[in-house]
Amino acid sequence: MAVEYDEIGIWSEVKLAIIREYASAYSRILESQRGKSLPKLRWLYVDAYAGPGFHLSRTTKEMVDGSPQIALKTIPPFSEYHFIDADPKRAEQLRGIAGTREDVYIYGADCNQILLDKVFPRAKYSDYHRALCLLDPYNINLKWEVIETAGKMESVEIFLNFMIMDINRNVLTKNPDKAIQSKKEQLTRLWGDESWIAAAYDTTGNLFGDPEKVSNERFEAAWRERLKTKAGFKFVSKPMPMKTKTNSVIYYLYFASQKEAGMDVVTDIFNKYRRKQGL
Repeated sequence: MAVEYDEIGIWSEVKLAIIREYASAYSRILESQRGKSLPKLRWLYVDAYAGPGFHLSRTTKEMVDGSPQIALKTIPPFSEYHFIDADPKRAEQLRGIAGTREDVYIYGADCNQILLDKVFPRAKYSDYHRALCLLDPYNINLKWEVIETAGKMESVEIFLNFMIMDINRNVLTKNPDKAIQSKKEQLTRLWGDESWIAAAYDTTGNLFGDPEKVSNERFEAAWRERLKTKAGFKFVSKPMPMKTKTNSVIYYLYFASQKEAGMDVVTDIFNKYRRKQGL
């Protein structure tokens, strides 16, 4: 089956560079812990929207490694790799990349159930298993249950793409009555309930009590707080805004963890790329 590779912009290349740096640091830290006192320690790389493994750079017109290839090339290696993509062509491409490796698991299905039923149970804290999970959805189709489960497990760290441009375009319209109903339902599934409405609209700024859309920054801050108070992550980064050349935010990239050490590493990486992007 022929696979069409995504053409990615500079923001996606920045995201991949961030994943590459943190995956390497994460694996080195866990390798050192296993060598010292935790011989049973295992760590998983989990990619919920893995894609075909490669992308075409819009900037250079060259093929670049996607997140699965980055993970497979990380040294020291992860104990297991779990790549999920609902597109059967992409899943088949990933199987070709994995070859006969027994430490790589490929799933051609909706990640929401695969993560809950098959992958997260392999990352139990009590088993001395840990996981780094990339949640980088193509649109608003991730379920809150996945995020909350990861937070409650205490063994899973996540990078999370919060697709603010898609949300603004299809849900957070100036007139809430004009929002696309199916997209509103998707946002409710992502948020976990309809409290996103109160977070997205303010009725105190005008004489008539009409709802007014809040800023991107205010809405993302409400989402970040939810990751802490509802999902239970102890540490949630200030997100990295991924922007177009015209300075529009496409999505916010968050990191969430139970470990301060991971937060410190990601903060340094985010700050480096913020400086490079002039943010």
